[in-house]
Amino acid sequence: MIKAIMNGCNGRMGHVIVDIAGNDNDIEIVAGVDKFGENNYSFPTFKSLAKVDVECDVVIDFSNASGVDELLDTCVSKNLPVVLCTTGLSEQQIAHVKEASSKIAILKSANMSVGVNVLMKVLKEAAKTLAGSGFDMEIVEKHHNQKLDAPSGTAMSLAEVINEAAGGDYEFVYDRSSRREKRPEKEIGISAVRGGTIVGDHDVIFAGTDEVITFSHRAYSRAIFGKGAVEAAKFLAGKAAGMYDMADALYLN
Repeated sequence: MIKAIMNGCNGRMGHVIVDIAGNDNDIEIVAGVDKFGENNYSFPTFKSLAKVDVECDVVIDFSNASGVDELLDTCVSKNLPVVLCTTGLSEQQIAHVKEASSKIAILKSANMSVGVNVLMKVLKEAAKTLAGSGFDMEIVEKHHNQKLDAPSGTAMSLAEVINEAAGGDYEFVYDRSSRREKRPEKEIGISAVRGGTIVGDHDVIFAGTDEVITFSHRAYSRAIFGKGAVEAAKFLAGKAAGMYDMADALYLN
């Protein structure tokens, strides 16, 4: 039985993951961490990871970007692998993640769902052919009105995947309102919509002459991210130091 700490246990995703793990015979949440205090869980809750005195194998993090540096330092000091699901990290924090991965196992993914990660694999092949055949590439992402970062981490990951597959020389564009010119050939437009309670929609559009191909993913429940995070934790426990992603956990590489 894998023993996990849920960092951000009082958040929406924290509750989802605790419920999913409670019905999984291979993993158990043995402690929670949340700076806003305790909850009525069956396991102990701490205000910081540094104060956790419960033996465990892995940390699942769904918290806030502001706490990621402290999280990484504590995981390194405790030699704990961490599934890092928090998005909106700065360049300095991403560098910190890479540095920490030389000492502990870190699985970082902008999107934990099985479907999105399979989509990324499909997009690699599509972009190789379609970009070379004159298709323009655009991404539209939609999320609820409480989401803080834009574009989403998933949209950026999708853009990076198709850019790399298409040769790596495309520019990402987020706003065209300040210019008046034709669309350059080597750009990928990324648009963000925020409204209502949309869990997460992503469309990758390949627009060619007289035809359009759209790859879409729709999330109807946060449970898909929770399931992925739990599977990632089971994969990561016991792994050697290094950077991993959901493609590794799902054996898509």
